[in-house]
Amino acid sequence: MTTHRAPLTRTELADLLTAGAQSVSEVLTAEYPTAPSRSYLHPVLGALAAGPRVVGELNNRLEGFVAAEPRQATPAGLFALTSYASALGWLTESFAELTSSVEEICSRVGIPTDPHHPAVAPPEDVEADGEFDSTFSLLELEEIRTAAEAAGLAPNDYVEVLSESLLAASRITDACMEISSGLLEDAAYVLDEATDHVWIGDGPGSLPTLVRSLLARMEAAT
Repeated sequence: MTTHRAPLTRTELADLLTAGAQSVSEVLTAEYPTAPSRSYLHPVLGALAAGPRVVGELNNRLEGFVAAEPRQATPAGLFALTSYASALGWLTESFAELTSSVEEICSRVGIPTDPHHPAVAPPEDVEADGEFDSTFSLLELEEIRTAAEAAGLAPNDYVEVLSESLLAASRITDACMEISSGLLEDAAYVLDEATDHVWIGDGPGSLPTLVRSLLARMEAAT
């Protein structure tokens, strides 16, 4: 005997979006133990390690949401579904870009990549000497040289790959912050606005926040 239940309430829909936002925000505080020989990867390893778990969590919730009976065919339900699916797609793409950036860094310094155990490979024998011009203080220069020596890299090379790592970390951080805040905004809209009406239109709240952000990015890229 099949048991039918009512569609999710606005509160339950908002809770789904809020839970997604909380999962995404966990990427920002994720840590991963980094060996001194791979210190230049420290800015990205936490997010890289947390990525598959967070994407999996969002995907499982979305599958449960879509498979629920009865179908969430109310305007509020469709709004929440679109918001959540947009968040998952954006997050998945962002982690793909992060992984690609890390692979490029690893290729540059000559180490293998392993998505399950990042930065645990032994260091390569790379020339650690080298002059480089900078505006760093004497203390900073000494710290860079020490870190570069531990990584088996010339100071110039170490600074360059660390800069690439920091840039990749900044990109995934910005993406996660925007995705998380967008989900929270949409959760508030589901609770507070008149989502019983058809939400596809010309008003500022006619589409989920993340959809509008993605459309704005596409328009800016053309």
